[in-house]
Amino acid sequence: MLQNTFFFYPSNILYFRATNFYRMNYVAVENLTKSYGIKVLFENISFNINEGDKIAIVAKNGSGKSTLLKILMGKEIADNGSVIINKDIQVVLFDQEIDFDPNLTIDEFMMTLDSAPIMALKNYHKSLHSTDNDFIEKALADMEVHKAWDLENEMKQILSQLKITDLEAKMGTLSGGQIKRVALAKLLTETRAEHRHTLLIMDEPTNHLDVEMVEWLENYLSKAKITLLLVTHDRYFLDSVCDIIWEMEDKNLYVHNGSYATYLENKMIREDNLNATIDKANNLYRKELEWMRRQPKARTTKSKSRIDAFYETEKVAKTDTRKQGLELDFEMKRLGNKILELKNIDKSFGNKVLLKDFSYQFQRGEKVGIVGKNGAGKSTLLNIIQGFEKADKGEIETGETISFGYFSQKGLTYKEDERVIDFIKEVAEYYPLANGKSLSASQFLRLFLFDDQTQYSPISKLSGGEKRRLHLMYILYQNPNFLIFDEPTNDLDLPTLTVLENFLQQFQGSLIIVSHDRYFMDRIVDHVLAFEGEGKIKDFVGNFSEYREAKSKEEALKTTTSKPEPIKETISPSVNSQNSGKKRKLSFKEQRELEMIEKEMPEYEEQRSKILDSLNNETDYEKIAKLSAELETISEKLENHEMRWLELQEILGEA
Repeated sequence: MLQNTFFFYPSNILYFRATNFYRMNYVAVENLTKSYGIKVLFENISFNINEGDKIAIVAKNGSGKSTLLKILMGKEIADNGSVIINKDIQVVLFDQEIDFDPNLTIDEFMMTLDSAPIMALKNYHKSLHSTDNDFIEKALADMEVHKAWDLENEMKQILSQLKITDLEAKMGTLSGGQIKRVALAKLLTETRAEHRHTLLIMDEPTNHLDVEMVEWLENYLSKAKITLLLVTHDRYFLDSVCDIIWEMEDKNLYVHNGSYATYLENKMIREDNLNATIDKANNLYRKELEWMRRQPKARTTKSKSRIDAFYETEKVAKTDTRKQGLELDFEMKRLGNKILELKNIDKSFGNKVLLKDFSYQFQRGEKVGIVGKNGAGKSTLLNIIQGFEKADKGEIETGETISFGYFSQKGLTYKEDERVIDFIKEVAEYYPLANGKSLSASQFLRLFLFDDQTQYSPISKLSGGEKRRLHLMYILYQNPNFLIFDEPTNDLDLPTLTVLENFLQQFQGSLIIVSHDRYFMDRIVDHVLAFEGEGKIKDFVGNFSEYREAKSKEEALKTTTSKPEPIKETISPSVNSQNSGKKRKLSFKEQRELEMIEKEMPEYEEQRSKILDSLNNETDYEKIAKLSAELETISEKLENHEMRWLELQEILGEA
């Protein structure tokens, strides 16, 4: 039995110190309930977070994901239930809303971390300009004690990977995406700086990151020995990083151990069982309704209990299970023979070339994905197509029947007190179907996961994600025949993404998508336009993953050097079986290999040490990126040699 010491913290969260754990329990939550007015977000949910868990939360926007995170951080108080947090851990949050002083430089913002290694680093930098020998000696000693040398190298590498180059830039001058990347770099540094047990909570960390950054972060988090609670819409990222999925739905929390595919399978089974229960309840409901109508006025205890049971049955029978994907034949506005053609388009800003002699003819029903690094010109191309910006050179021919539907990153414009249903009805009362029928505005809203209660709520009361979903639905409800989506998946929840993907797969018009969501792109697009820099746009037939694979092969062919593979001795099965369980001498080839490894390992260690020294003294971020790549290569060579040396020593019987 665990012996725990409890005390209350001002946030009403209970903390404890626990001992004798095999795998430390970080958080224990029991019967947690939270409501806003009449809307219940979750009710009597219970869960545990243990050391090493990597958990993803999946839920539609407005279900209480962000609220749950804030309760765990002590920023909000639950209505009922207990939250017990181990006293020996720190909880760190990467939120959508980032607090910062706009007058601080990036370097100063990074150094606002409150940890011993960061303080040691600050004092070391001060000592470089000091003549006080005692202060200098203490600063150097603290750097050693708190392992701050390694931290400084890692901080530089993280900033470099996230394309943060000018550390003297003021925080107030950065774009929203840049601020988020700096905050992410600070959080990852903080997690590494603290030697305490840490629960890292991340809310949509991949928003505003390009694909290379997402893949780097994915690799970083999947390898890191951390405990993680994550909210993300990126399903490839989720699958790579997390092995537990929490599903928040209908005020409940369901735990799924395994991949995203496992979660989908479990969810399908649960909903099938629920539908079977509802069918049974409907049959019983009809019988009980007949009894209720015939019952005498005098109510015995027995009849009262039956009446209570009737209302429970009625509640189950009327459960709304209409959450399926779209299976409707939409009537799209007619497309003529001419769709959209770009001829020899040029566009530059100053010396930066975004488009150079670009030509493309869009076809009926074509689904094109546009990819490339941030700032490469993707959004500029969308603006040129729609006439929001002028090209420096070239022609654009748009078909007379084309009706654009543009989902931008700017967000929704609405009146504060306007209700959701009224906002949609401003477009039309009904949405046309190909069979001559139609969907009402309310039915269309329901297909995009807006329940009746939410439909009659003011738009101002919606969460940020719900407003994004309404904006998306507003565009689709106008029934365009040429859709243009600029980062539609940012801040959208997975249930909404599933509905959107089903809609787009059935969409008969033309479609352009700019997105860093690899899973979304793989499901939807059949053609990729890749912005590869300096105005070059590669035309690739296939989905996003196929493009990335082709690009990797192309880059591999250009590489003149390759990483050496560890040499392995091949032994025939007959020799293996004869010698199983017996020690043997090294072959001549293995002996030479061992001599070579023992000679090269000190050389690699020396090279690694020199690179680390160079990183300590380097401030040019292009050079830092180059040194980081060299460090990764030499470290891998050293690791391969160490592993092979151990294998050879085992053969000798000395390891």
